[in-house]
Amino acid sequence: MPRVNRTGVLTLLIISSCVFLLFQLYYYRKYVSKPGPHILSRTGHLTASDVQWQTLKKLLALAQRFRLPLFLVDTAALTLLSQDALQQRDRMVRQPPCSFLCTGRPVTSFALHVNSWKYDSAFLSAAEQKGFELLEMRGEDPRLASLDTLSGEEIPLRFLFRLHGYIIQVVFLYERSGNYLWHGALRLHANMDRSFAPFKLLDYGQHAGAYDRPELVLTVLDGLDIRIPRNISRFLSEQRNARFLECRYRDARNFLQLYPEDSSPEAVDFRRKVKTLLHLTARILAHLGIPFWLSSGTCLGWFRQCGIISYSHDVDIGIFIVDYRSDIITAFRDAGMSLKHKFGKVEDSLELSFLSDDVKLDIFFFYEDGDVMWNGGTQAKSGRKFKYIFPRFSLCWAELLELKVRVPCETPDYIRANYGNTWSIPVRNWDWKSSPSNVQENGVWPLSEWAELIQVY
Repeated sequence: MPRVNRTGVLTLLIISSCVFLLFQLYYYRKYVSKPGPHILSRTGHLTASDVQWQTLKKLLALAQRFRLPLFLVDTAALTLLSQDALQQRDRMVRQPPCSFLCTGRPVTSFALHVNSWKYDSAFLSAAEQKGFELLEMRGEDPRLASLDTLSGEEIPLRFLFRLHGYIIQVVFLYERSGNYLWHGALRLHANMDRSFAPFKLLDYGQHAGAYDRPELVLTVLDGLDIRIPRNISRFLSEQRNARFLECRYRDARNFLQLYPEDSSPEAVDFRRKVKTLLHLTARILAHLGIPFWLSSGTCLGWFRQCGIISYSHDVDIGIFIVDYRSDIITAFRDAGMSLKHKFGKVEDSLELSFLSDDVKLDIFFFYEDGDVMWNGGTQAKSGRKFKYIFPRFSLCWAELLELKVRVPCETPDYIRANYGNTWSIPVRNWDWKSSPSNVQENGVWPLSEWAELIQVY
């Protein structure tokens, strides 16, 4: 019987052991230790969560390769992330492999700040080579629209990528002159494949939206490098109230052909002062955390002619009484405005008026009463009270004088309530006590309370 070569056997065992250890190390690094879901579930089959994660990983890798700075705006994913941050920030909690991005919805939404990426068709070609189907949605560029030029040029509004039944939406955010970001509404053209995606489930689709520029941070979610808004709660709050209304330039042009805009030096100077006053007002109220909207003649000017009514001689804004703060007068005074009058009280018909550079700012506080809202008015010399009734309304964003401002979403109803069906006809002789269609008598302030409730400076 031949002798066994012990050295050879030992060498073979060592080599075999090394190969086995290397294989184990490779397997561990490739499949086990890698953050995010494993390639296979315990049953040995791909789960829906695994497929969604792989789809996201594939597109995000392409985005990184082509320097496409996407950031997560998916409301379901950000809500999960926000809840986790609040409830489990300092606790070690065992999470599912894909706990944030795999929301159970067939859509995940990202956004792209257009100024940070030059449109590159090579990215789209690479995505198609990876198996993605693409639907590019375009629309008119509102930044080119004005009273002189009506926009006709189209811009990309969003990409929809589909793979394995999952949709990844990329929303394009454009900078507007009011120093905010805007995205367009989702509009399906007649020749589009309506089965391509569950369009009703898409975030950022039903209406155009306006946002402040978010501060972004790079983090790791489910093993993937992803940018997210630093202040998630604030971003989600913005998203819920982001609906944007575009100025109606075509209607405004038709109006100004019938009633040309006053181009006198006095009118031009007034519009300049109004712009300064509105921007200052917005900064003051933003610092106080008080939302406001364009009301009365200022709202009519935006809606009817995309500008300011030069013969109105004032600026009108509305504030819900629930947002009133006791330091509001101090804040406006500290900003250089003088208090012209204060009428009413917080419980009833409060109204403030300030003066800045010879232009008056009227602040009307609105009260809720069942299915209507109303603001009050006071005649200083008689103590008579008036009430202006409006149908209930919500608030949307708009732009006026290069400023992002709120207006009633139901603007036509709001305007008709105040100015009747003839709102499109200019009225220079306007009596605030009798001209509005929605004015009602509301009693008289007791003479004993005039010193407190009727203050004129």
